Amino acid sequence: MEYSDTEKLLRECDAGSKMAVTSIDEVINNVKDEEMKQLLHESKDHHSKLGNEIHSLLNQHDTDEKDPNPIAKGMSWMKTNMKMSMDGSDAVVADLITDGCNMGVKSLNRYLNQYKNADETSKGICERLVSIEEQLCKDLRKYL
Repeated sequence: MEYSDTEKLLRECDAGSKMAVTSIDEVINNVKDEEMKQLLHESKDHHSKLGNEIHSLLNQHDTDEKDPNPIAKGMSWMKTNMKMSMDGSDAVVADLITDGCNMGVKSLNRYLNQYKNADETSKGICERLVSIEEQLCKDLRKYL
């Protein structure tokens, strides 16, 4: 099936929001600092709510959801578990999530540039997802 730029951008945002939720779920039980744990819960909620908006838009376009790349997901899982087994500190969690945020921001901006003909609603969704990632990265700096 051939997708429009709008559908392609929404699908990439869908995969990105799912990857963020999965990544947070993988580490949150290891977090000791309650403020940091709350920050991660709030970010997960933001990603989930935006993911619901994305699903609604995908349904409006009669387009399938997109799951994160299985290889990327597996590599992330391996890196997370390896680092956490060596040092399960909050600083390591902050480092892992920050790396994920940076990769997400980079990818989403690439997709914004690649799918120039996407509609403004979809571009706005993507920009909001970038903003959530950037804010989480900024909020985690004090834990690095």
